[in-house]
Amino acid sequence: MNTPAHLKYTPAHHWVQREPDGTLTVGITFHAQEALGDVVFVQSPEAGRRVVQGEACGVIESVKTASDLIAPVSGEVIAVNTEVADTPERINSDPYGAWLYRMRPERPADADALPDAAAYRKIVDGAK
Repeated sequence: MNTPAHLKYTPAHHWVQREPDGTLTVGITFHAQEALGDVVFVQSPEAGRRVVQGEACGVIESVKTASDLIAPVSGEVIAVNTEVADTPERINSDPYGAWLYRMRPERPADADALPDAAAYRKIVDGAK
């Protein structure tokens, strides 16, 4: 399973990358895209929306199922990747390059508290 060490993860199978300006980039993990199958639709939260950690804030659909996008931390969505909305299949070919949205966290320390790659692998292994 591909889990880059420089990222943080969520139990809902999202990855989170802290950017130099303190914002966070969010996407779904290799495990998530593999479980979903061929992704055909993504609806990320709109820029300007305030999200609460753990809240469903968007949807990702595949040929097999639909799944909620869950906010990894509380904060404001500041950008959405429109390229992924137009070509959602990019998530299957490059889940760590095909980010979904960027956000400004309300409490930056909340992102630091998310599981690292080793802890995320244990979450995935425990779900099998």
